[in-house]
Amino acid sequence: MQKYLVEHCAPTLAGLKTASLFNLSFSTREELDQKVLMANQMLNDKGLYCEVLRLRQTSALIYVYRHQQLEMDLSRLESQQVLSKVGYSSVMLRPCLELLKERLCYQETFPHEIGLFLGYPVEDVVGFIRHQGKNSKHTGYWKVYGDVVESIKLFTKFKKCKHIYKQRFGSGVSIQQLIVAD
Repeated sequence: MQKYLVEHCAPTLAGLKTASLFNLSFSTREELDQKVLMANQMLNDKGLYCEVLRLRQTSALIYVYRHQQLEMDLSRLESQQVLSKVGYSSVMLRPCLELLKERLCYQETFPHEIGLFLGYPVEDVVGFIRHQGKNSKHTGYWKVYGDVVESIKLFTKFKKCKHIYKQRFGSGVSIQQLIVAD
């Protein structure tokens, strides 16, 4: 699990990004539960949390997020307007996460508002929804419909962070040492 956290969540662990997602394979539900529990034991003291957003027979969509940052992101007026338009009646974090989980389970495609839960710029989330994922100005960690220059700078930071974190983790630095606390 630690390797997955470094591989898929380095910018989140470093405090550069609100949240990250990755798929995790498992043999038994107990194994999955144990991995999530162990991740939370490493993360929670630093203000990060790990939970299953969607469960399949042998894989789970894992969501790692900075609680405080996610609350701030979702409380922004622009985010609230987008969430309200797509059926979110609450701006409180837990009800929003529960509705997101529900949508992930029952919709065939990813709910487009998931970008807000990952810390993507609202302008890019709105652009993705409006253009149905087409005609973006640039594609990196997400499809960019707004400020390309700023997004490319962020993508470069994320890539560099991932490289450094993988290198440091590979040389024996622990996850706890790599995490930037809130």
